[in-house]
Amino acid sequence: MDDSFVLSARLQAEAEAVTNRRELLVFTERALFLLSDHHAITGSSLNDSYAVIPSFSDMWIEFEEGRYIVTQVRAASPAQEAGIEASDILTRIGDEPINSAVANFWTDLGETGDDQRNGFAARILAAGRRDSSRSMTIARDGMGERSVSLASLYSRERTDQRVKLIKNDVEGAVIRIEDSLGDSAAIEEFDAIMASIEAEQKVTLDLRNTPGGGNTIVARAIMGWFVNEPSPDRSHSLPGEMRSTGIARQWTEYVLPREGKRHDGQVEVRVGRWTCSMGEGLAVGFDALGACVWGDPMAGLLGAIYDYRLKNSGLVVKVPTERLSHIDGTARENYFPALTAEQCSGAVE
Repeated sequence: MDDSFVLSARLQAEAEAVTNRRELLVFTERALFLLSDHHAITGSSLNDSYAVIPSFSDMWIEFEEGRYIVTQVRAASPAQEAGIEASDILTRIGDEPINSAVANFWTDLGETGDDQRNGFAARILAAGRRDSSRSMTIARDGMGERSVSLASLYSRERTDQRVKLIKNDVEGAVIRIEDSLGDSAAIEEFDAIMASIEAEQKVTLDLRNTPGGGNTIVARAIMGWFVNEPSPDRSHSLPGEMRSTGIARQWTEYVLPREGKRHDGQVEVRVGRWTCSMGEGLAVGFDALGACVWGDPMAGLLGAIYDYRLKNSGLVVKVPTERLSHIDGTARENYFPALTAEQCSGAVE
């Protein structure tokens, strides 16, 4: 957190009234909302905590021109199964008009909203509580309003398959990463699939279901198939260290070739709103390598999170601390892919 993080009077009163660990956790979850950043979360949670976004959300909602617009819907999710589509308008959460629900979200924290904050709050309200189903009203131009009831994504079973070969034919291979960029077992699965693909074949990596973050070990293992020499793929810096010491710290990470693992064909990367954190880093890294990265805007999560353990309670708070950037200096959260593959200027081969 930087020096601009100031508790509202209401939250300051709540902080002073905390007497046990549960109350501390509830307070901390609420306080982190003031950052309006889905990447800032607590390390533990309660059964009725709000869902973690984007991992357990199925609609991306933006506040535009006074309306709450669904700009993307997650594939194979309750929202998609209910027929919700991009460009639909969210009008109610439960029985409450969305404008009122969002205003009350911020009032309850002793704050007021703005365009960015209101979109953040709407995504939280639409994702709902972990232990509860969700009801909301959706409007579509020319079709009026309809009410939908959606299961919590916490009630959905996760797939055991970490990496899937979706297609492999004369047009190329499509490999989908199934939210497993933090699972080292994904490396073996990815390697096995890559070994089955012809050396000159085009490969499309589908990162549109990578909301859970991950680690650079898996990311570097994937990228290592597509380089033949050490290649810079992203830049790191610590803004907090600069603020506290006046001395800047920045370094560049390189991806290295992997012995016996090399693919010479073209590679492109598909992304969307559920390309998050390490998925975003992987996309930015491939762009730096010259690959075609295309699709919808990504989650735009701020940097890499560090864990901070509170001294007396042991409660862990996860806060974006390390700024990640494209090697051209563009902050990861400000990187936007090409809208279509045809808009890419080139592709790594």
